[in-house]
Formats: sequence, C-alpha cells, structure tokens
Amino acid sequence: MDKPNPSASAAGHSPETSPLGKSSEYPDRYDASLLFPIPRAPKRAELQITGTLPFFGVDLWTAYEISWLNLRGKPQIAIATFTVPADSPNIIESKSFKLYLNSFNQERLESSAQLVEKLRADLSAAAGASVQVALTEPAQFGQLQFGELAGLPLDRLDVEIESSSHPDGSILRANQDEATVEETFVSHLLKSNCPVTGQPDWGSVQIHYVGSPIDQERLLKYIIGFREHNEFHEQCVERIFTDVLRHCKPQKLAVYARYTRRGGLDINPWRSNFSSGTAPSQLRNARQ
Repeated sequence: MDKPNPSASAAGHSPETSPLGKSSEYPDRYDASLLFPIPRAPKRAELQITGTLPFFGVDLWTAYEISWLNLRGKPQIAIATFTVPADSPNIIESKSFKLYLNSFNQERLESSAQLVEKLRADLSAAAGASVQVALTEPAQFGQLQFGELAGLPLDRLDVEIESSSHPDGSILRANQDEATVEETFVSHLLKSNCPVTGQPDWGSVQIHYVGSPIDQERLLKYIIGFREHNEFHEQCVERIFTDVLRHCKPQKLAVYARYTRRGGLDINPWRSNFSSGTAPSQLRNARQ
C-alpha cells in the first residue's frame, strides 16, 4: 500500500472549506474520509517561522464521547487521548474530528485494541505524522484526576485594558539588566475565537522560562489581547511562544495551554525549546 501523502491530502484545505459552520449529517458508519487536515505552514509563515522550527511539542487532545459496538452489538464507551506531534505538517480540524469519532457509534469491532489501531492509522494519515492513541475504559474512570497548572498567577494583577482586539507582541518586555531567573506564570484569562464560526474558545495558559525577568503586567495584557482574536488553539499557542521568544529573548521557553472542551473534545497544545525530561501534565483542570 502506498504511504499517504500528507501534503496532497491537505491540498486546498483551509478553515473556510472545512465542515466548521456548516450543517452536517452525522454518519452511522465508520468513515475515515471525514477527517479534514489543515496545513500548519501558512499560519507559521505569518509568524515568520520558516525552516527549522524554534520549538518542539505536541497537541494533546482528549475525546470524551467515544463509543462503538462489540461484535454482539452492545455499545462500548471510553475516553481517548491523542498526541499529535507539533512537527506534523497538518492539524486536524476539530469538527471533522468529532464527525469521524461519531462514525464509530454503530460500528462493530472485535475489541478496543482494534479501535485504537484504526484511530492511530487514520489520524496519522491525516496529520502526516505518527499520532499516539490511548483509551481509558470505564473500569479505570475512577483513577482519573483533576489538577491545575502550576505557576504564579498573573490574574492577581489589577491591570487596565485599553484594547483586547488582537494580541500585540510588541508590548512584551523583559529587563535585560537584571539577573537571569527561572519563573513559571499561569493565567486563566486566555480566550480566543474560532476563525470560522467566531465561537469562543476558553483556556488556561502556563508560561515557563529561563531568562531576564519578564514584565508581568505586560504579559497579562498581552494574553488578554487574544480575547477577540480569531485563531485555532494550536496557532494561538505558537503565537504566544514566538512573541515571547522574539520580544523577551529567554534562554529557555515553554508554553502550554489547556482549553475547555467543545463538542466532546478538548485541545491542549504544548510548545517548548528545551527538554525538562518530563512531558506536560495531562491532568484536567476545573473548567475541563
């Protein structure tokens, strides 16, 4: 079998031509063609990211509405997690992802392992890179835990906001005259909008860096600046990363956002230019 060409499969795919904002019939049979890949390259070019990426990372998806039938026709359920590498050429548009997952609702499968293999193969083909898939089945539901992003809360600052129509990286500052510090900040005030439907996307963001101290008030104002901004989750996180890197020049930087779910899916992008030896926490926060 020929290996899928991710560039070809996503050719002509853009947010405007995706299923977003359009009436859709929910399939009653498994259909991998429902997945709609969107190339990452155009938005990265807008951020002046060319050649070697200035970061590595993953997009961590959680799906809470996974169901299929066993061979006797009895419904099965699970919670699924998907890990999409940041260097994959494509993102997967979320509504198409939901439609695809729902196509399993009346599909008879031998086992959950067979489901995982189908998910892994289809999502990897759409993303253009290897996607990891894990299922949590009902017997393990009681082991799931909640947790909040660690860090100093920026939201404690009483800032005055003049405009929140677009994030302006030029307002970011770091005091290059002060000694290098290692700090982690968290804000729960991240909000952006779907670039097609305008629906709000709510999230929490964690910024960890090593470098000259960053002006915290300016950083919070910058985050609030996303409030009327139209971009996908993955693109917002990459914008935060590149803006902080460009304007504050930290030696090390990691940006992690956990967004609330929509349509039974949450998307949690993580970008970093250093390895701490540990993956980002996948604990759900209170709003997820």
